[in-house]
Amino acid sequence: MNSSDIFKAFKLKKTTCRKAIIDMMLKEQKPLSEHEIKNQLMNEFDRTTFYRSFKTLEQYKVIHKIVLDKQEVKYALGHRQGQHVHFFCNSCQNVQCIETTQSYSFVLPKGYTVDETEILIKGICNQCRLVAL
Repeated sequence: MNSSDIFKAFKLKKTTCRKAIIDMMLKEQKPLSEHEIKNQLMNEFDRTTFYRSFKTLEQYKVIHKIVLDKQEVKYALGHRQGQHVHFFCNSCQNVQCIETTQSYSFVLPKGYTVDETEILIKGICNQCRLVAL
């Protein structure tokens, strides 16, 4: 899938900035922070254009947010509804979306409803584990 396919699939207008963001994420094949993407684009776009484009991609669910901790947020292409698991490697700091069929249930206070569940698993990825051996 390329950026043109993504714009068609999400029925979203293709702008130069949006295309550059998506192309960067497709090239890197891993979740990236806003800062990492902006640095890679070498300030090709003014700050307002970049952030508006970024927020539009998130609003249309072309990208989704991965909250790693209070200070670090990364984004990945695609939006997965419902149960959503990410793996964060404590060694290389990479994040990976994990497909799961396992269902998680939590007892919530009366009147609460769940819209989405995000789970972050932290550990050592296979590549880092192999290097350590």
